Amino acid sequence: MPKIENKTCAITVTYGNRWHLVNQIINRLLRLDHISNIVVVNNGSGYNVKEKLNELNDDRVILVDCEENLGSAGGYNRGIAYAHQNTDADFFWLLDDDNLPEEDALAALLNSRSEINMPNDQLALLSLRTDRELDHKFAHGADPYKYYLIPDDFLGFSFLRIGRNKLMKLVQKRKQQSTVVNQMLDKVKMPYAPYGGFFFHREMADKIGYPDERFYLYVDDEEYTYRVTGNGGSIWLIPASKINDIDTTDVRVEYKLSQFSSKYLDLWNFRMYYRVRNSIYFHKKTTLKNPVIFNINKMLFLGKLKALSIISSKQKEYSEFVAAVTDGLQGKLGKATWKNFK
Repeated sequence: MPKIENKTCAITVTYGNRWHLVNQIINRLLRLDHISNIVVVNNGSGYNVKEKLNELNDDRVILVDCEENLGSAGGYNRGIAYAHQNTDADFFWLLDDDNLPEEDALAALLNSRSEINMPNDQLALLSLRTDRELDHKFAHGADPYKYYLIPDDFLGFSFLRIGRNKLMKLVQKRKQQSTVVNQMLDKVKMPYAPYGGFFFHREMADKIGYPDERFYLYVDDEEYTYRVTGNGGSIWLIPASKINDIDTTDVRVEYKLSQFSSKYLDLWNFRMYYRVRNSIYFHKKTTLKNPVIFNINKMLFLGKLKALSIISSKQKEYSEFVAAVTDGLQGKLGKATWKNFK
């Protein structure tokens, strides 16, 4: 095998019965020039992953077996740690098990990286997820910092931004009616990133370590990648590097919000518990600037949600929501028990 330059180790975490997806991702990656290894983390799959990987007969594909499902945080923690400690790859590229990179996606990352003059431990890149509306907005000029890391917000709500949000919706509506389309940018600076498409040098892993397993599910990717920008580094979205989500079996009914409903009540389950708890914890650490404004936002949000819970007879869901908020504010992380979302 010829010597590989810019050795890249792709890392993916899989679970359930998703070999039909993982297989496509692996086969695409094996055709890319700079792929030196592919680390597949088995996070509680319902089939023999080792047997399937052996059938590929390619020693670049490495299995990391977890005894139980460790959630996204634990899965990526184990995958990144293995790649960092047991391979000689220069770069790590994180991909969800349904993220199919386009043929030139990795080359676009490497080309962009060579044009950005920053030290290895201060620079990370991000592929564009073609199914994500916000990614497309950012690629066409929208400012990510107007959507993320809003000061003193409570789950995205801030009374100081009510008027501004209405104005943004009006502007967006007019843009949609306009035939003028902004040219796609070469790169966009991001405050943090999802796991899927995140690309960084091994020296970055020396600096930021591995994902925090206490998050278990949700927001763990935000907390992990924010360590880059929080420590003075930069994350750049590279629109020329595209990855496509290929999981067509996960057909979800889009939730329709009405005047007297809330997704936090109507869709309450264990996933929503983690999303609320972890988001509260993360944003308390990163965006809390003025406790008075934060507490006003919290009071207004909880007051409205409590009223909605009475109207919709979902007081039980509301009490569990408040418990998730309390856990987040107090930093009670880790894998939760059935009591949190029964």
